[in-house]
Amino acid sequence: MRRSVVFTVLLTLVLALGGTTPAQALPAPSSMASIGDSMTRAADVCCWYGDHPANSWSTGGASWDGITSNYERLRALNPAISGRNYNDARSGARMADAPAQAQLAVTQQVGYVTILMGANDACTSTPASMTPVETFRSQFRQTLQTFDAGLPGSARIFVASVPDVYRLWQIYHTDFLARVVWEAASICQSLLATERTEAERQAVRARVIAFNAVLRDECASLARCRFDDNAVFNFQFSRSHVSRLDYFHPSLTGQAALAQTTWLHSWWT
Repeated sequence: MRRSVVFTVLLTLVLALGGTTPAQALPAPSSMASIGDSMTRAADVCCWYGDHPANSWSTGGASWDGITSNYERLRALNPAISGRNYNDARSGARMADAPAQAQLAVTQQVGYVTILMGANDACTSTPASMTPVETFRSQFRQTLQTFDAGLPGSARIFVASVPDVYRLWQIYHTDFLARVVWEAASICQSLLATERTEAERQAVRARVIAFNAVLRDECASLARCRFDDNAVFNFQFSRSHVSRLDYFHPSLTGQAALAQTTWLHSWWT
């Protein structure tokens, strides 16, 4: 009898404190949007140059690509989301562009938003031209404030960490063709330019780490926001995850891995 009473008291406390898991307590949304840069636009993902949003890790819906996007996983939970997946990201975007993208998502009144932004704030022409950390913080804070003020109260936000762009150098710097493409297309020259010193490359990596700390801390200040605990940054991608069109953006395999990695840290796992 005493054991039964204790169990009842504990169960009451757990329920009062919101002891259900997010997957149990939170229904899948009926609409979603993504904001970010070329990674979320699935730029150069395969086949030909340019954006391929249907292959996006976040809001993509192509059935043939081997990518089970966040949208496709949510659609399996709530078919009402079908066709209400908005890709508001723009190739080349930096965090300075995030507030405007957030405002667009607000006009769509979505129930879920993913954010993957910051690589272009580190991948600039030189290390000196990278976005200052406090500027990045102010811009991201404004983005979250826009969402919090304009989205429905039940809407949720997911923030992915900035990938470890230094790893591109690690896995491809001995590849002649990759180095030629990086230079010819002026890709992430703050880190990938052949004249960069190792100290400069480490400075870029340190800036990415600092950006991720900003994403973590600012997201933590908002109850409806969830950060990926640096899962994307820590993912040890290989050459197969990188597009052979530009040796920078995720390939189809890379987008699939990005979808899986982010989903495992989402609100519905």
